[in-house]
Order: sequence, then structure tokens, then C-alpha cells
Amino acid sequence: MTTLPINSPESCPAESLLKLMSGKWKPQIFRLALDGPLRFNTLLRQLPGTSRQSVSVALKELEQAGLLEKKTIRLKPLHIEYILSERGQSMIPVFRQLEDLLK
Repeated sequence: MTTLPINSPESCPAESLLKLMSGKWKPQIFRLALDGPLRFNTLLRQLPGTSRQSVSVALKELEQAGLLEKKTIRLKPLHIEYILSERGQSMIPVFRQLEDLLK
């Protein structure tokens, strides 16, 4: 068995999770995804003070982390939706517990 240094992110799963969800708009986007599919322009309206670039980066990072899935809807007009992945859905109870701590 290999021991990891204390300052290694792998030594604490909670640290890795917090890093995964940290970022300018990631927690807010994740929270909105709990209610259903997200569309880019809708997010821009729902998150005052955001920029196209910051929302785009946050969505891309959440997708790369496996928390959101990008789905292309081939109806006219063509559009893209982001939905919680299976991994993202598994994090809902953890996210809700964090929210409850602040109540």
C-alpha cells in the first residue's frame, strides 16, 4: 500500500470534490441543472454578471469532470442542452447537504 503525502489532493477525497466544484459559476450552474436541462443563453440570463466566456469555461469544466453531459438537439432551430450526468446525479445528495448546512 502506498501512502500519499498529506498535501496531495488524492489524500483527501473531499478536497478533490471541492476543487471540482470550485470556480466562478460552477456551483450556480450545477444548482440550476438540478431543475432540468440547461441552455447556454438561458444561463446567461439566469446568472447576472456572467460573461459568455466564463459560462462557457464553467460548462466545459463541468462536462470534462463528468458532471454534465452536452446534448445536441437536432430540431429546428438546432440547439445544445446540458444535463446532469449519472455522476452529477450521484452528487445531488452531497450538494443538498452542503446547502442544508447554510440554512
